[in-house]
Amino acid sequence: MLKITSFLSACALISPLFAESPVQSADTLFKKGAAAEKAGDVGAANAFYTNALKVDPHNADARYSLGQLQIHSAGISAKAREAKFGAVIIPVFQLDNASFKEAIEAFSILIEKQSKGEVAPNFVIEDPKNLLAEHKLTLNLKNLPAQAVMKYLLDQTGAKARYDEHAVVISAR
Repeated sequence: MLKITSFLSACALISPLFAESPVQSADTLFKKGAAAEKAGDVGAANAFYTNALKVDPHNADARYSLGQLQIHSAGISAKAREAKFGAVIIPVFQLDNASFKEAIEAFSILIEKQSKGEVAPNFVIEDPKNLLAEHKLTLNLKNLPAQAVMKYLLDQTGAKARYDEHAVVISAR
């Protein structure tokens, strides 16, 4: 009796998958791809769009989105890294007359610690004229997202940041 009940339950779960037409199935895969793309997961979005095209080679949405994904994948990944970075909450960030380099190094360590190793920012300082090195920072910040702490650091030094594929590049404005 248990085997029959298990079999019927499995059939009930699987039957909706077989009930979908190829167009519906491709549309479902496309929507999953769009959600993955919005979340910044380029690899998953690529797989969903590709599978949608395998199921329905005429799915224009999946074809277009796959092309756009290839063109904009670096930017999508950078935005996802920026969002992940910004979501880390920094309980306390105190500096007393620290150099910009010291501030960034301390900030990097704190982010990695607070994210329990999930976020390990690679900061690269591009400052050929040593404009940022001249600044001394004194800050006392509490319970802020890393993105807000980063804004304070940049505003205090007149710097700007961009989120590249493998690093957060900081340069003088």
